Amino acid sequence: MKEETRLERGYRKLQEIDGKAGEEVKNSLNDISPDLVKYMIEYSFGDIYSRDGLDLKSKEIAVVASLTALGNAEPQLKVHINGALNVGCTINDIKEIILQMSAYSGFPTCINAMNALKDVLSEREKQGIKDSIGEEATNKISPEDRYEVGAAELSELDGNQVEILENAYNNFSPDLVKLVVQSYADIISRNNLNKRYRQIATIAALTALGNAKSQLKFHINAGLNIGLTADDVKEIMLLMTIYAGFPSAINGTNILKEVLHERK
Repeated sequence: MKEETRLERGYRKLQEIDGKAGEEVKNSLNDISPDLVKYMIEYSFGDIYSRDGLDLKSKEIAVVASLTALGNAEPQLKVHINGALNVGCTINDIKEIILQMSAYSGFPTCINAMNALKDVLSEREKQGIKDSIGEEATNKISPEDRYEVGAAELSELDGNQVEILENAYNNFSPDLVKLVVQSYADIISRNNLNKRYRQIATIAALTALGNAKSQLKFHINAGLNIGLTADDVKEIMLLMTIYAGFPSAINGTNILKEVLHERK
């Protein structure tokens, strides 16, 4: 039996994830740079997406988060929102990931990503695709409980982090501490997306952004605390070679090495 080539394997994986949207990207580039198309399919989908380390839903959550955070690749974000829906994400899963990115890349990137989601859903509806809405967040937090709930959420990721924040900034900018902790109540405590997916999204986004080493270090450590493995994080870094380049992935992998060394 003939062994499948990287290109054949990559094209099959591209079809599985992105379907029509991926085909349109390929066709739009074939006339100007067929070599780019070939390399993109071989490397991105033949080499990286075909690896078994992370399931496709986790991979697409990571990619939607990173492209939302980068904020400069709307056509590719739409392709991967489409892909995320194809591999098992609900509409609310994607909304949650976009909402979460407000803490890491700001509201403008999230507004743009939410508009991209609206466009994708409209196009899929025209094609007769009915996507699952998914679960709504049902936990209601009273205003006076936001700090306490946020502190509990943050402590679940790292038992010392609230104390570290308070010691570092309470005398200089106590409002910053308050807002950071309360953001965990506002966003991370929402109960319609599990914490594993939330940490995958954050690790991917911070790796892609490449400008927040200490925060990435915290979230890699937090991810390991709530059940991610070192191999899971390595797979996120490999995935980010596609969307943020090798330097970002190398830097992220070095931070993972630091975290693992300190945890021994």
